[in-house]
Amino acid sequence: MEAYTGFARVYDLFMDNVPYAEWSQYLAGLLQEHGITDGLVLDLGCGTGKMTRLLAQAGYDMIGADNSEEMLQAAREADGGAQDILYLLQDMREFELYGTVRAVVSICDSINYILEEEELLQVFRLVNNYLDPGGIFIFDMNTLYKYRELLGETVICENRDEGSFIWENFYEEEGQTNQYDLTFFIREEDMRYRKYEETHVQRGYGTQQVESLLRQAGLEVLAVYDAYTKDPVKEDSGRVCFVAREQGKGYNKA
Repeated sequence: MEAYTGFARVYDLFMDNVPYAEWSQYLAGLLQEHGITDGLVLDLGCGTGKMTRLLAQAGYDMIGADNSEEMLQAAREADGGAQDILYLLQDMREFELYGTVRAVVSICDSINYILEEEELLQVFRLVNNYLDPGGIFIFDMNTLYKYRELLGETVICENRDEGSFIWENFYEEEGQTNQYDLTFFIREEDMRYRKYEETHVQRGYGTQQVESLLRQAGLEVLAVYDAYTKDPVKEDSGRVCFVAREQGKGYNKA
């Protein structure tokens, strides 16, 4: 089943626990630490564009890229053209820009949807290619600990007037992947509830594995944090943030 089709309609409803405003301040703070106070920034895997719009409000010229037309439609409707954001329907494994950008950000474990190490390396190489000299790449990822210990083999349910969902998780150790089977019911205009089903698959990667791939792509790893803090990664970190910098377009071999 295709991901982020019907779910796009209620994504923001059920993800209202994500502290986007707090995260946007964190991202803007990191960008400013590295001298990026304005200019073009790409939000890779932007979804419904909540972070894209917040960073636009912080003074950045934003581009949002996502491979779900439904999510991008929700982003355009929410923006209404007020912030002059360019939204692109593109897969992060083969995205193309018209030129380089000062920074690339990717949040809410979008990069965990890349299931093959070779494809993750390609994403990093593309990011490096489209960054200005010395440009900054900031992204978060769910950890293996989160998939193994917190999500795997759990069922999460939620019921609201506008809709309800059942979220079943299945972790597979050999491939280090977590499958999300989503069943949700959305209230239509006639007050009836329509059923949707989607399957999502994400992969966990070790921190050192990700750092190695970043270096192979030509990026310098500046920091790895327990997500949205300046604390070091812990054994039980559920999400981590990586900060990397462009240091030339030639790729390293190790």
